[in-house]
Amino acid sequence: MKLKDSVVIVGLFLLSFFNLNSIVEARIRHYRWEVKYEFKSPDCFKKLVITINGISPGPSIIAQQGDTIIVDLTNSLVTENVAIHWHGIRQIGTPWADGTEGVTQCPILPGDTFRYQFVADKAGTFLYHAHYGMQREAGLYGSIRVGLPKGEAEPFSYDYDRSIILNDWYHKSTYEQAAGLSSIPFVWVGDPQSLLIQGKGRFNCSTPGIMAGVCNATNPECSPYVLTVVPGKTYRLRIGSLTALAALSFEIEGHNMTVVEADGHMVDPFVVNNLYIYSGETYSVLVTANQDSSRNYWVVSKMVSRNNKTPKGLAIFNYYPNHPTKSPPTVPPNGPMWNDVESRVNQSLKIKSHPNYIHPVPKTSDRVIIFLNTQNKINGYNKWAINNISFTLPHTPYLLSLKENLLSTFEQTLPPDVINGYSNYDINAVETNVNATTSNSLYRLKFNSTVDVILQNANTMTVNNSETHPWHLHGHNFWVLGYGKGKFNVTEDPKSYNLVNPVMKNTVPVHLYGWTAIRFVANNPGVWAFHCHIESHFYMGMGTVFEEGIEKVGKLPPAIMGCGDTKRLIKP
Repeated sequence: MKLKDSVVIVGLFLLSFFNLNSIVEARIRHYRWEVKYEFKSPDCFKKLVITINGISPGPSIIAQQGDTIIVDLTNSLVTENVAIHWHGIRQIGTPWADGTEGVTQCPILPGDTFRYQFVADKAGTFLYHAHYGMQREAGLYGSIRVGLPKGEAEPFSYDYDRSIILNDWYHKSTYEQAAGLSSIPFVWVGDPQSLLIQGKGRFNCSTPGIMAGVCNATNPECSPYVLTVVPGKTYRLRIGSLTALAALSFEIEGHNMTVVEADGHMVDPFVVNNLYIYSGETYSVLVTANQDSSRNYWVVSKMVSRNNKTPKGLAIFNYYPNHPTKSPPTVPPNGPMWNDVESRVNQSLKIKSHPNYIHPVPKTSDRVIIFLNTQNKINGYNKWAINNISFTLPHTPYLLSLKENLLSTFEQTLPPDVINGYSNYDINAVETNVNATTSNSLYRLKFNSTVDVILQNANTMTVNNSETHPWHLHGHNFWVLGYGKGKFNVTEDPKSYNLVNPVMKNTVPVHLYGWTAIRFVANNPGVWAFHCHIESHFYMGMGTVFEEGIEKVGKLPPAIMGCGDTKRLIKP
């Protein structure tokens, strides 16, 4: 069958082996993508952007639960490798398709075409994005929308379904940023220049120092994103964040939002005026167009959790038949204060499983791992670390090393489940962490065991400073057992865990000077990254890898090989 540049959907009707009269419908969603650099002006400032088939955000993947998704990805970046992670897809039976360079595959070389093939195993709102270097923030990302199987329905109703990706935007290239993060003296990436809503923002072209011709405020590429609505109708907005740094608040002027889904899981509905969302998270909110329809309204994203000067991201909530470019008659809402920690924590505490969609949580765990998030100096370089170990990727991906018995390719000393001296560690002080080091060792988890991970926040290398970290686990959904202020008490704090209706997620925030407790079952054979979803933090070492059931992984496809010690495995 000939592939087209657009999505090819093939309906396969197979006779059931058990009932010849029943017909099972299976679908293949087949995409052909070309990744390359193009000059774009998403916020009016022209720069090189990584596009898919000429656009950023890239094409949306729309499927139903159980569909097979095939993406033939051609790397036309000329001088850069690439890999794409399917964020929120568990890759059950296909760990090599997770798209994590250095963990599950070798990168896709310039000029090569690589096939990703996997099953959309669960309905919900998911994302995809680059997972090579810091390419995600160069524009290589998009949305995945997976519907329920035919005949099933959500526990809420709506008239229309829309996807919106929120992002922050830098004018410096990822190379410049990475060079600064890896230098002595250290050069921080700083605040983003703009916030984008569905790939569109607005930078002030009159800013001093901007070269003539580089920024054009009249460029239609940076005209505000417009969400056109019909009065009286209810909209499901699938909102995902793929910011490189920013924690965000999101609101629609004059309209309440009802949160109904988080990371692909139904939640007990609750109403918000503004939604806090962290990098890697997705939410579905219901919004009814029930306000004065003679005017339009602002859609606003705002950077929170860091004291910043980044201007708000603005879009237009357009009531039909008003003209879509008609600006609202009001000033955009100010939104919450950047340092309003309490309201952010309160929202986290509100998110519980929907009463009809509770996945029973194991009442106890087999293993408890405490990850103390620290900022460190290692050999003069600024690093992020967990338990004083700053993570580095090996040249040979772990999945290949473990499956092909190439164990000399990474450090075999297992990292600790808790940092030595944790009981005396002062999370409110600038600790010297003189024993901090770098390592590419990983955690080996007993297959089918239940694992608790406590994410403990602490002070950075700056006095009176702690940062919000959104942590993402590949290959799994986990129960969020609880949040707490201060230092985790291994004896007392587990008594407050929510074991009744905890929400399941794949990404969760750790708030300032606080802790977050998660629980998951290590039942997905493979090797899975677990890391802070802030690009610069992961680049600087804030992450690790879990291995579980590697002996149960099937034969690896040759296409994921070709780097490090796997070169000798490829037959000429």
